[in-house]
Amino acid sequence: MRADLSILRDRSFLLLFSARSVSLLGDAIAPVALAFAVLGMPDGSGSTLGIVAAARIAAQVAFLLYGGVLADRLPRHRVMVGADLTAGLAQGAVAVLVLTGTDSLAGLVVLSMVSGAASALFTPASRSVTVRLVPAEKIQSANALVQLSMNAGSIGGAALAGVLVVLLGAGWALVVDAATFLVSAVLLAGVRLTGTADQPSPTEEGIFSQLRHGWREFTERTWLWAAVAQLALVNVCIGAGFIVLGPVEAEAHLGGASGWAAVLTAQAVGFVAGSLLAIRLRPRRPLRAAVLFTLGIVPSLVALACAAPVAVTACAMFVTGLCMSLNDVTFLTALQKHVPEESMSRVMSYDAFGSFVFLPLGLAVAAPIADRVGSGAVFLGAACLVAATAGVVLAVPGVRTLPSEPQAAAGAEAGADRPQQASAAVPASVRTTKEDQ
Repeated sequence: MRADLSILRDRSFLLLFSARSVSLLGDAIAPVALAFAVLGMPDGSGSTLGIVAAARIAAQVAFLLYGGVLADRLPRHRVMVGADLTAGLAQGAVAVLVLTGTDSLAGLVVLSMVSGAASALFTPASRSVTVRLVPAEKIQSANALVQLSMNAGSIGGAALAGVLVVLLGAGWALVVDAATFLVSAVLLAGVRLTGTADQPSPTEEGIFSQLRHGWREFTERTWLWAAVAQLALVNVCIGAGFIVLGPVEAEAHLGGASGWAAVLTAQAVGFVAGSLLAIRLRPRRPLRAAVLFTLGIVPSLVALACAAPVAVTACAMFVTGLCMSLNDVTFLTALQKHVPEESMSRVMSYDAFGSFVFLPLGLAVAAPIADRVGSGAVFLGAACLVAATAGVVLAVPGVRTLPSEPQAAAGAEAGADRPQQASAAVPASVRTTKEDQ
């Protein structure tokens, strides 16, 4: 563990880790603060909040693929700085509108779209920059530490948001949120690189040409698109089961908000435990392990379907949180090691787009279907779908056999899974130079 944590002594990674921690804290504050700001408007309602949230998601999806192209054309940490500054200014403008009482639905929608676009530019760069920071053998430790900061920030940020909204009001909570983005930008700007590690290769390709190239890199790896297709369906089940119907089930059988809070707290503790375990866990077949980890969602869905007591449901949700964290880290590490570095951000953007493209559908249809067949049937159906998709994806040879290190794939089949090409993804100088990003 001490050897794994030694990457925090690297100045560049420490700055990135600190920036991500501060930014993720703000990410956890934002939904709570914005929700109460919208509901506090004269014409504020759940429908109004839904419109504002939908505007942000729509802009995020629209700009996600462009964010991948941009991160492969420009130094990635600079793209992250620009995105943080944009998001900070947008959230600051929202705070000003709320504090001055001049907030309107149109203004919040526009600023939420700006914030969503900034997030779309930030995400591919942040997910692919790690290969420029740490040696190849420590990539998983780095991913696990960032995941740990994300999970801890989610717990602390949600609690801090509640305190800020109660004591200072939603407007000042949004000011704090805006400040976290600006602090993150300052930390990222302090990263110092050596040599040409973060200089993108010169290219005369246009944006659409690069998008097509990224699409080819994504689709030519059967193991990659198969795993992403599974995650797309898993996220629909998570959205329907935990986000929409979970609170309804808690109100009916778990004692209301207090019971649901206990269940979500257990899940959050599982997230943290999974992040810590991922620092040391090194599966020989990481993609196979990542798919198997998705089965950890099944116990929670079954517990909710059976209206199990709070203690049983909370234990199941702990397992779910632990497995979801392990899935995130192992899948991301496999992707970073087996995709050529020069197209990694574009592939990351297709990964994110594909994983979440159907989530709004799951959120929209969960309640109407539950009204027809009952919540229990929806939970059981979601559990069966998660298990079935895992079985289907595990039948893909590339998913079962992808090795933990690209060098182990030398001489393997070219074409669809082409892992041997990824050995050039992280140059030797990058693997051994501590100050490189």
